[in-house]
Amino acid sequence: MNKARLEELFADCGDFVQGTLSPCPGVALSLVYIDNMIDRMSIDRQIIIPIMDGLKHAVLEPGGVYEKVKDTIRTLEIADETDFDAAITSVLTGDTAIFVNGSDKIAVISSKGFANRGVPETSTEVTVMGSKEAFGEVFRINTVLIRRRIRDTRLKIKQLRAGRRSNTDLAIVYMDDIARPEVVNEVETLLSEIDVDSIADIGVLEQLIEKSWRSPFPQAETTERPDKAAASILEGRVVILADNSPFALIVPVTLNSLYQSSDDYYQRFWIMSLTRVLRFAAGLLAVALPGFYLAAAVYHPALLPSTLMLKMSAARQNVPFPAVAEILIMETAFELLREAGTRMPNAVGGTLGIVGGLIVGNAAVEAGIVSPIVVVVVALTAIASFAIPSNALVTGYRIVKFTVIILTAMLGLLGFWAGMLLILIHLASLQSFCIPYLFPFVSGEVNNGTDLKDSIVRMPARFQKKRPIFARPDQTTRMADKKE
Repeated sequence: MNKARLEELFADCGDFVQGTLSPCPGVALSLVYIDNMIDRMSIDRQIIIPIMDGLKHAVLEPGGVYEKVKDTIRTLEIADETDFDAAITSVLTGDTAIFVNGSDKIAVISSKGFANRGVPETSTEVTVMGSKEAFGEVFRINTVLIRRRIRDTRLKIKQLRAGRRSNTDLAIVYMDDIARPEVVNEVETLLSEIDVDSIADIGVLEQLIEKSWRSPFPQAETTERPDKAAASILEGRVVILADNSPFALIVPVTLNSLYQSSDDYYQRFWIMSLTRVLRFAAGLLAVALPGFYLAAAVYHPALLPSTLMLKMSAARQNVPFPAVAEILIMETAFELLREAGTRMPNAVGGTLGIVGGLIVGNAAVEAGIVSPIVVVVVALTAIASFAIPSNALVTGYRIVKFTVIILTAMLGLLGFWAGMLLILIHLASLQSFCIPYLFPFVSGEVNNGTDLKDSIVRMPARFQKKRPIFARPDQTTRMADKKE
């Protein structure tokens, strides 16, 4: 019966293998797996040979075949399964199933052995110091990379599946005694309620679990670094892993945490505090610089020194377009170059961005389409955006930047400040799993100002004795005081 059902389910599936074993008279076993998703050596040496040798001269009682089969396989992980569909799902993930005629139990054996690229190096979150390991596409390797860094039984990895057709393995990783239970429960509820055909990547999950989905700003943090994921878990945050995705999702998130990099904690606090200040300044420039230039050049020239204003006016004499058109032309050109550099192979992508920017900017100035000062403003804006560690946050800034430009073009300096105020109001209204997005710059007193020690300025490690707001209120201490 099982054989016919399997043949019907896997009709026209050339990679499906169903082998029959008859180790002794009256015993028939069906070995089921997907070709090239299993370790053939394990199948031969640890399943087939032990079964054939172990049952060859065995005296079997009625109904005892299944248990005898299990007893012969001692070196692999075996799970009993009574649900036929669940067993098939396990087979599709790389396990091997053994069906025993006359038994309602199915032995599911862990035998995954599909090709993978191992543990790659980081490519999007490069650091000077620290680990060079990055998450890969193999789900179980990713959980191991975190487990290696947190050797504690209180590290919990809850596993579930999502996607009606993809049956993608997901994991909720957290510290049982540090993470807030309400956050863990909310994450688990949101993931269990997902009802889609496929979870192709962790980015799909991010879009499905965020509540303020209209916002251009991320409400979860993505990372490819296992050390960053482990550090976040020890702060009380929850990490979500998805099979086939080389990134992890971290929740909750604040604007402050999106400015933090792994390098911040591996180097001395003096240089990293300076770097943090530069990043926050870069974030402000990435949003405000084009709009402020437009307000000063068109509506309020008195904001700038007279000498600079005269030079800007002289440079714009032969430009046929208004200042707002100049800004939009160059911003669009740089956005196109950024996108083209992303899609090009790594070997030429960076070169295209640099050379293309120089050529386009110089050609536009020589042709009199834009003034040199506009090229400088747009280039500074682009450079500032690259100084921010979170690519998702940069994407949000790229979007709201155009909002500020349009409002400034319409209302001048009033429009500029209105745009900046709207962005600030929007950020203040956001929450990520009940944590204010602007924490600790707002409501910092809730945590006695502890999080301010790791914000715009990073205090020395010896002073950061408390965990941030993400941890349980009764688990705030992460560094004990030195004994006298």
